[in-house]
Amino acid sequence: MLTRNAPTSLYVDRDGKQSGPEYDMVEAFAASMNLAVEYKTRTSIKEIISGIENAHGDLAAAGLTITGQRREKFLFGPAYQDVTQQIVCRRDNVQPESIEDLLGLNIVVIADSSYVEQLKSLQRKHPALAWKETDTEDTEQLLYSVWRRKIDCTVADSNIVDINRRYYPELIAPLNLHQSESLGWMMSAERDDLQSAIEAWFESFQKSGELESLQERYYGFFEVFDYVDTRKFITRIKQRYPKYEKLFKEAAKKYDLPHLLLSAQAYQESHWRANARSPTGVRGIMMLTLATARAMGVKSRLDPRQSIFGGAKYMSHLINDRFSDEAEEPDRTWLALAAYNIGRGHLHDAQGLAREQGLNPYLWGDVKQVLPLLSDKKYYSKLKYGYARGNEPVRYVQSIREYQHILENELNKLSRQARP
Repeated sequence: MLTRNAPTSLYVDRDGKQSGPEYDMVEAFAASMNLAVEYKTRTSIKEIISGIENAHGDLAAAGLTITGQRREKFLFGPAYQDVTQQIVCRRDNVQPESIEDLLGLNIVVIADSSYVEQLKSLQRKHPALAWKETDTEDTEQLLYSVWRRKIDCTVADSNIVDINRRYYPELIAPLNLHQSESLGWMMSAERDDLQSAIEAWFESFQKSGELESLQERYYGFFEVFDYVDTRKFITRIKQRYPKYEKLFKEAAKKYDLPHLLLSAQAYQESHWRANARSPTGVRGIMMLTLATARAMGVKSRLDPRQSIFGGAKYMSHLINDRFSDEAEEPDRTWLALAAYNIGRGHLHDAQGLAREQGLNPYLWGDVKQVLPLLSDKKYYSKLKYGYARGNEPVRYVQSIREYQHILENELNKLSRQARP
């Protein structure tokens, strides 16, 4: 497999294991064929395409767009994700709203990419449109160059933009270059045997819901971007988080939780304010109710240590004791977070609704579809626990996943900066 080292393809996660949407799909396909996979990362799209041309790999899984020009030379597997090519700039630099606005800007894109194909197509109508191409930088590096104001703009697929705006919130995507296009795995024109095998596997992979589950895992929390909130969060990672980081790590270790998840949850609850209070009576950095605090042995909800350890204990209880074994990770954790927010009773109602509608009550991607129905009288009037603001836990889980993602990235950056 030829691929890129990127969050949308393959990367090493915080546990030192290979991860990523392309990696997970290739592993699933390989397992179905009882095959082992050799992964070869390349630094550019040009290298990946030439690698397939020169038989250095059987399969390219690197977020490649299926284009007419590429179809003339290569075979593709089924489309597994739709993306849109977007112009990406920095909000306090330039904000082009039309192709004419791009004229005269310093635009750099990766060579031999579908972006170049589209720009050349646009250039036929706008001869003055110009750009530079690079085969030494990848899309993520170009986005960083835009953020640093070294170049005005670049082009990137919408899924890549969604992820990287969390790292560099000043990035904006003011202009789409094209309607949505599909991504697919690429292989040599001679490998129709491999193409047939992939097509047969993909049909069952998609029908089983595994594709939807995979996309939920990697992209399900990138639905809405809030520049002000993200910018504020990054600032507070530097200003507030160091005061509580040790407590989060200690509590997470004691109750076998990811400390970044616990940290992100606390930010969603209180913005890391130990004296936080809400009109509904929840208090402290983990915003515990009085009943939950008592059950967890917390005497003072406004004491940071007690609140963090109490919240961690309660999360551990929800994850380990309140769900059927049919709920597997990571869905088990997302369901537990929703229960922390809305209550286990209301979540139980939502799981029942999911089952009634032919959905899987143990998959977060399915349960979050029905949670908003808890505020619809047509449904809540027949439920055991009645009315609830069902949209809240959906936003709650999404925000925590996003905060965890940003927190991990920012702490990694700070760690690199601290090295001699």
